[in-house]
Amino acid sequence: MTLTAVEVEAVIRAGVPMAEDIGFTVDEAREDGFARTRLVFSERLIRPGGTLSGPVQMALADASMYAAVMAAIGQVEMAVTSNLSINFLHKPAPDDLIGEARVLRMGRRLAFCEVRLLSGQENEEKLVAHVTGSYALPYNRN
Repeated sequence: MTLTAVEVEAVIRAGVPMAEDIGFTVDEAREDGFARTRLVFSERLIRPGGTLSGPVQMALADASMYAAVMAAIGQVEMAVTSNLSINFLHKPAPDDLIGEARVLRMGRRLAFCEVRLLSGQENEEKLVAHVTGSYALPYNRN
């Protein structure tokens, strides 16, 4: 059973309390393995130079992959990140950071994902990081 954006966000916030602390939300979740997520901008998340820190961007990418996996196959709380690779392309604007995650391939034990991190106003979003990764899926999932 797949999950809605509201359900995915609730599962993530319950299992990873830090998600609420950093302002993580799920704007959209589709059963085709897509999730659009958001990290609400906060001055607490910036690093010297006035940009969002790398660990914050990686956290959004990781949570976005998790959201896309759950959107596709349902509540799999024990799915865990097995690989994450990020390429930082541009300095994010002092604005919300958007994650667009897609499951590229869903196997029995691994889900392979891609995430585009975007920054800026809605019609002027700029690609600031490209992420690929995989999630190890529990053996006894439904």
